[in-house]
Amino acid sequence: MERESMEFDVLIVGAGPAGLSAACKIRQLSESTGKDISVCVVEKGSEVGAHILSGAVFEPTALNELFPDWKEKGAPLETEVTGDDIYYMTSEEKAIKVPGFAVPKTMHNEGNYIISLGNLCRWLAEQAEGMGAEIYPGFAAAEVLYNEDGSVKGIATGDMGIAADGSQKDSYMPGMELHAKYTLFSEGCRGHLGKQLIEKFNLAEGKDPQHYGIGIKELWKINPEKHSQGKVVHSTGWPLSENGAFGGGFLYHIEDDQVALGLITDLCYDNPYLSPFEEFNRFKTHPVIKDFLEGGERISYGARAIAKGGLQSLPKMTFPGGLLIGCDAGTLNFAKIKGSHTAMKSGMLAAEVVHKAITEQERGSDDLTE
Repeated sequence: MERESMEFDVLIVGAGPAGLSAACKIRQLSESTGKDISVCVVEKGSEVGAHILSGAVFEPTALNELFPDWKEKGAPLETEVTGDDIYYMTSEEKAIKVPGFAVPKTMHNEGNYIISLGNLCRWLAEQAEGMGAEIYPGFAAAEVLYNEDGSVKGIATGDMGIAADGSQKDSYMPGMELHAKYTLFSEGCRGHLGKQLIEKFNLAEGKDPQHYGIGIKELWKINPEKHSQGKVVHSTGWPLSENGAFGGGFLYHIEDDQVALGLITDLCYDNPYLSPFEEFNRFKTHPVIKDFLEGGERISYGARAIAKGGLQSLPKMTFPGGLLIGCDAGTLNFAKIKGSHTAMKSGMLAAEVVHKAITEQERGSDDLTE
């Protein structure tokens, strides 16, 4: 069976903050210039936001630029940060609270919001679709397609009806090919197509190796008497320091008497017996954290990888026929422990570049920088 195909001006792989911001920006530019550019977003999750795992402290700079009237449009930013506490946990019972004057400027959160990034992505998807972008959840990009000259042509979605042994069942349906003038890859951290593109086009040449963390998160509903909406707590030290490992914990008080709780473990530890999950459970027993959780109820949980190498590990983000954006490239600002706003901005810049290239009908530049 041959694959069917569809043609677009711009194809975006992944409906996270980077991909959706790119879609919104392209459609905004289309409306302002009168040059209509078609946009398609494919998302592997069953719905937009299904694979977004973040109880995030969100810096709204990129959102302010993309939608200056986001409050009037109903963006789900409801809990503004009201206070910051940072602790250095010295043991399983003790911790030192870091005084405000000793906290690095990048760690201050005045003007930021505690949000559900999944809800923000759902809202961004509504804005993009309202401006004419097409979004297809439930379709995973399985393969990069190339033109004869080696430039990226688009992607193919995964085949359906494949048995466990790899054979085709009666229900077999081949994936669909999606072709575009430019393809933006925003799969998130360690996106499998992004890794292939970095290797194929040698995008990491001269860059430091990327390095990673694993973030384990839980959402709790706690005793209302212990809840302080807008309060942000960060920690470092124990329990990871006890095993020679690095990372830090967080506890964010969001609305409805809920807290987002988590531990990020840098994946550079050399103790083969260290378990990030077990370290997270030990973290919850420290009095600084335990006091909030006692009498509460865990609602949900999950984990995700984090690209935290910083600017020196950022690969070249452009290649013939497309760009890497967001965590597919590794745009997280680890000094701030934030990446949503930088992911959004990378998508917005990519949108401006491809809109200009398509409008001027120029595809001669291999790296989209001219």
